[in-house]
Amino acid sequence: MRIITVNLNGIRAAARKGFFDWVRRQAADVICIQETKAQIHQLDDPVFNPRQYHRFFKDAEKKGYSGVAIYTREEPDGVIDAYGSPEFDNEGRYIEARFGDLSVISLYAPSGSSSEIRQEAKYRFMDEFMKHLQKLAADGRRYIIGGDWNIAHQQIDIRNWRSNQKNSGFLPEERAWLDELFGPQQFVDAFREVNQKPDEYTWWSNRGQARANNVGWRIDYQVLSPNLKGSVRKARVYKNKWFSDHAPLIIDYELT
Repeated sequence: MRIITVNLNGIRAAARKGFFDWVRRQAADVICIQETKAQIHQLDDPVFNPRQYHRFFKDAEKKGYSGVAIYTREEPDGVIDAYGSPEFDNEGRYIEARFGDLSVISLYAPSGSSSEIRQEAKYRFMDEFMKHLQKLAADGRRYIIGGDWNIAHQQIDIRNWRSNQKNSGFLPEERAWLDELFGPQQFVDAFREVNQKPDEYTWWSNRGQARANNVGWRIDYQVLSPNLKGSVRKARVYKNKWFSDHAPLIIDYELT
């Protein structure tokens, strides 16, 4: 099973850059998209509806903001577009497709970089979502959560780690949250199951020559419930062509 996750920073802009032409060549079973920045009624053009995929969207109430989508080769048994948050569900941050006892989720976690108010909102999301993840781990289903988590975990996940320790996305509290997720909670960072190399990033600032110099952050993950540990066969970040300021994360699994 091949799953791709990517923050497109605008699905319409990414389409103009050839994203859906690229998708048709990837043989992905599921594609998790974040930051669609569009409403479903704005995506009537056939380019957004490739024939081999079923598509599902959760738009933000605020136009031109956030939004997630999931494209699936096989029709899901069901789709859930909220995790039960009065504050964040209307921001278009969560959509889950169910296949038997397997769920694939597209997640767009909040960023706190724009203001202290948004950082406080991010902390509220982290508290809420950890409780949700604990419920998922206990319900017996298998989960793959692909998305932009907006946190770089370790020093090898960010080029300029020393100068970013007081910046949102690499704060001690955020990193400790991932320590808890990948430690005591036993969720799995799928990419790190098979690739322990440094300088493997998924996002680069548009400022300066960040991309050309590979001054990046690894903030896009596929996170597995504990019962999927050991299922990853191959993982890579696609950087041959650019569709947004994030790169697609492609992971192949061996699943029954």
